[in-house]
Amino acid sequence: MNTTTAAALATIPAAIGAAFAGGIYAGIMRGVDGAPDEHLVLLPGAAEDVTWEAADEWAKAEGGELPTRREQRLLFINLKDQFEEDWYWSSEQAGPSHAWGQNFFNGGQFNYGYRSYEGRARAVRRLEI
Repeated sequence: MNTTTAAALATIPAAIGAAFAGGIYAGIMRGVDGAPDEHLVLLPGAAEDVTWEAADEWAKAEGGELPTRREQRLLFINLKDQFEEDWYWSSEQAGPSHAWGQNFFNGGQFNYGYRSYEGRARAVRRLEI
């Protein structure tokens, strides 16, 4: 654990939506298949009109990653007001030429997005608990 992570974990915010670890605290993601639980942080900024590959590169350049489908669901539930009412790329592929997306208008998730389509992206940071 690096110093930044240790300092961030020492000051867990009291509320979802509070400033935390360089972004906005989104809540706790339960670990899957033995993985540890994590604090999820929505990083500032957004990418628009980007392909899935470009969205992934943008998120990494911002110091984060594209959220998983599970994380996007938590973001929709807890921080919907931080998103435009549009769809956003997830980090998950859906076959050789598609990727999953999350609609922040009605909460639906879909896998019919060709990775060459241009959409929106947000980046997240995960801090292991």
